[in-house]
Formats: sequence, structure tokens, C-alpha cells
Amino acid sequence: MLNKLTALFKSSEPTAEQLFKEQHQIQYDETQGYIVAGVVLNEVLSARLNYFSNRRVSSFNDLAAVYNAGMIINEKIDLEIARQNFNTELGNTAKNLQEFKQLIRVLSEYYRNFLREHNKKGR
Repeated sequence: MLNKLTALFKSSEPTAEQLFKEQHQIQYDETQGYIVAGVVLNEVLSARLNYFSNRRVSSFNDLAAVYNAGMIINEKIDLEIARQNFNTELGNTAKNLQEFKQLIRVLSEYYRNFLREHNKKGR
């Protein structure tokens, strides 16, 4: 038993989840929610998320909801870029919409690869 505990503490290799979070600069704070590359998503991008998810998701706290709305979000972003008819109230441009689309992709990948399995096991 003591050997197992000692081996556990000696094994300081980062997990795949930790490596993914480091690579994409993803952090989670209990009060602020998800922070990516130093940007507090709920403060900066929640209005854009709410708009592109057809009012289904209003914050980044629930990555399952973001993941489930991902297809709708991507379609609306693509449509807005194709038409070049940007929502000026949200400050949308082709560049920041592509960045937003990439952010949704990364968060969805994080949820799909690491959090979804945890949620299934908890049931």
C-alpha cells in the first residue's frame, strides 16, 4: 500500500487533459468560469455566445451546452461571414468570428475528449 502511494506521488507526468489545457491555455475559475489565453470568456464573449446559439447558451460555464450548440453556432458564423453582414452591436468582424469559431472548436474538443466521459461515469 505504501509503495502504491509513493509511486503515485513520484509519477508527476502530466495527464493528456493537463497537456491539452496547457497547449490551449485553458483555465477554470470557480467565480469567473473558463479563461482562455487570459481572456475571461463569460465577461468578454457571453453576448456573442448567446446570439450565435439562438439564445440557448448564455455562458461558457456549461461546456456540454456549448458542445451541443456547436453546430448551430458554426452555421450562423459561416452565414454571417459569407454574407458579410456583421452584427455591429456585438462588434463582429470576419477575423473575430473566425477566432470565436476556433474557440468553440477547442472548447468542444476539450469537452468531448475529457469532460464528457466524466459526466457519463457519474450517472
